[in-house]
Amino acid sequence: MTGLTRREFIERTGAAAGFLAAGMRGLAAAPLGLPIGSQVYPMRHLLKDFPAFVKAMAGIGVTRLELCSPIGYGTEFQPLSNGREVRAILADHGLKAESSHFSLAELRTSQQKSIDWAREVGITQMVTATLGDGNGGNTPTLDQVKRAAEEYNAIAAVAAAAGMQQGLHNEGFESSTVDGRRTYDLLLELLDPALVKFQFQMSAITAGFVGAEYFRKYPGRFNSMHLQDVDMNAPAPPPGPNGRPGRRPQVAVGRGSIDWVATFTAAKAAGVRSYYVEQNWELTEQSVAYLKTLAV
Repeated sequence: MTGLTRREFIERTGAAAGFLAAGMRGLAAAPLGLPIGSQVYPMRHLLKDFPAFVKAMAGIGVTRLELCSPIGYGTEFQPLSNGREVRAILADHGLKAESSHFSLAELRTSQQKSIDWAREVGITQMVTATLGDGNGGNTPTLDQVKRAAEEYNAIAAVAAAAGMQQGLHNEGFESSTVDGRRTYDLLLELLDPALVKFQFQMSAITAGFVGAEYFRKYPGRFNSMHLQDVDMNAPAPPPGPNGRPGRRPQVAVGRGSIDWVATFTAAKAAGVRSYYVEQNWELTEQSVAYLKTLAV
């Protein structure tokens, strides 16, 4: 959302809020028959005026927000600190937040506090972006992967006892390779299926991870997706400073190289129950409009 200020955002989305009823009607055609969701992280600088942000999201037809914990994600998420207030603001505009991301560090040191905040908001799914913290980052050893899985199973057991579903997203640690195998595949073996569900990051196609393939191979292990589309025909960018391959440009869902009918068909069979567009405001608008037209 480079170049879009909070004032510009509110001005540009004022008209969109007037189309809330039309957006709600469009939900009937949403993939899997599920509400269209959005992850707030790419638009975190707009959370300063949370009521205006929620109103704008409702205006384009989003009815689920996936949050990030103000306990572990820093000052930009402090407007979310009062869980009961967040829940009320969402309800005022017909939205809910049933999922949120939590840092691994906060779950290690203050898990109960995170659970308490989640309950106030109405969250039932607690997702961690990556297990890389303290476990080798983007270049773990096999022993580090095993320790990470053991630790996360224990965290997930505490969450389950509190009525929460623990989830795992995929980033650099999960995309790495250990002894010739993908760390992600190892985690699918090591993490307890009864305790941990997976949230698939669709932009991981840039690293060769295809959502539909994983949904078909591991039914029942995935319950959520983060939606981005990628133009895989664009020139490959140079490697990043950490040596990781450069990422091809993101585009709105439906305008890139991902086969969304195949993705959602496989997701439905695999048990995916939620999905969240995770893009900047302009791309989110376009992606949500496409999702309203996609019947799977």
